[in-house]
Amino acid sequence: MPFKPLPIGVDDFEEMIEKGYYYVDKTLFIKELLDMKGKVNLFTRPRRFGKTLNLSMLKCFFEMNSYHAEKLFSGLAIMNAGYEYTKHMSGYPVISLSLKSMKQASYELSYIQMKKMIAEEFRRLDFVLELDKLTEAEKVRFRAIRDVDGADADYLDALRFLSACMMKCTGRKTIILIDEYDVPLENAYFGGFYGEMIPAIRSLFESALKTNENLEFAVITGCLRISKESIFTGLNNLNTISITNSSYAEHFGFTQKEVEEMLCFYDRNDFIGTAREWYDGYLFGETEVYNPWSVINYVVQIWTNVRALPQPFWSNTSSNSIVRTLIEGADFRVKQEVEALIQGDNIEKPVHEDITYDDMEPDKSQDNLWNFLFFTGYLKKTGERMENNIRYISMSIPNEEVRYIYINTVLSWFEQKVRKKDFSQFYKNMLQGNVPEFEDAISQMLREGISFYDTKESFYHGFMMGLLNGMEDYYAYSNREAGDGRYDICLKSMEVKKPVVILELKVAASYADMETKSRQAIEQIEMKNYEEDLVRDGYTKVLCYGIAFYKKNCRIALAEKMIQ
Repeated sequence: MPFKPLPIGVDDFEEMIEKGYYYVDKTLFIKELLDMKGKVNLFTRPRRFGKTLNLSMLKCFFEMNSYHAEKLFSGLAIMNAGYEYTKHMSGYPVISLSLKSMKQASYELSYIQMKKMIAEEFRRLDFVLELDKLTEAEKVRFRAIRDVDGADADYLDALRFLSACMMKCTGRKTIILIDEYDVPLENAYFGGFYGEMIPAIRSLFESALKTNENLEFAVITGCLRISKESIFTGLNNLNTISITNSSYAEHFGFTQKEVEEMLCFYDRNDFIGTAREWYDGYLFGETEVYNPWSVINYVVQIWTNVRALPQPFWSNTSSNSIVRTLIEGADFRVKQEVEALIQGDNIEKPVHEDITYDDMEPDKSQDNLWNFLFFTGYLKKTGERMENNIRYISMSIPNEEVRYIYINTVLSWFEQKVRKKDFSQFYKNMLQGNVPEFEDAISQMLREGISFYDTKESFYHGFMMGLLNGMEDYYAYSNREAGDGRYDICLKSMEVKKPVVILELKVAASYADMETKSRQAIEQIEMKNYEEDLVRDGYTKVLCYGIAFYKKNCRIALAEKMIQ
């Protein structure tokens, strides 16, 4: 078979087919939509799972005046589904709107951007002005919206007006496609103008989707279902298809068969195990799927270099703002559960699909964090049960790619939170030999931070270096030769009158063993004569700390030395 380039970043169906990119056939999505006959369909999926490409495919199939639709879909599955489905090809006016670029810094700028996007769609469909079926007043309003010259109120029901114009001019009801509907809401929440954005988006949606006699059906996509009370008020015809639904499950993301076929096409069959380990594991309904963005990037990588290692491609594309906000407000219990997840364990949480951004506020239940992690692709379902009308879902990390994100991104957010603290008293206690206070502070910071490596000395070494590198007037040295060995950490000031601090770190096998280990660390400092070279440099006082760790606890022993 002829070579086909892989479509990295291509989410336009027409471009995908006409330029000969490798296409994973999702056209039976059309069949299922027609079979199910949902009036307003909201699909929520994680980012980069093919939502935009699927909407583009729907537009190419259904839109009137798409004279080459039959050529675009030639050889694809929908063409073998029967006349009952193909008769709908090129049969409807289509309004297509993407809100993904509404990421401006203020409500005013976001609203202007919304007006521009609506105007662009009016411009695309302004052929209706030539059909001479609209009244002069309708033409005036159409041109004003098209030219971004209408009043603000004109845009709040612009999609309903446009569908009415299309019905009047074509005699057919309109299909409305809205992509990334929740992007302006998320942006508004973090920008501080959520309360202003909600009414605007609600008006736009309600006018177009609620009791619109000119609507054939609508498809909306996003990452989260924003609660009916805030966006879809009174929209009784809304059919939400989330990752918990079994219907439409195989149309977003790649199935096992589709990944195997792709690897076979590019003669990379031997890589199916690595692809499964890194990019599989999502469960939509009862269907297991791969992350399509990551699979495509991985196949490109191994096509050019068979020795290439897998990478976390999705971590650079997924929106992290929500998760970071929730993580930074998390308590100790949440940190323990994240540790358990990284180690491969499952957690069970109550899950509900109606989410509002108010759920992110600190006074809300910590369980809301798990809702966001689950529905945005950071966790997968491993089981579920119902108790007292509450749905509980057992969850785990889907694959190695997402585990990498937890280790290298989520953990760093916890550590950054710890580092924002004022450490002046911590340093003062250490330099003054206040052992109980020094000990308590380290234990507290261990509990506020997070790690699944807390049985390894290397973790504690890095943890202490991270805390001590911020000391003014002191420089932290690590694993340097001194005396008859190598110390773990040494803190020295340029001012020789200030004490030198030597820290020897040990990991205890049990809580009770910490006392012994801390004493052994002091004995090691003394036996190895780590302070030997300090005399030549003019230092006169050394604080020798033996620190023993067991999980999130530490025990400290101190020996003070005056050197001549």
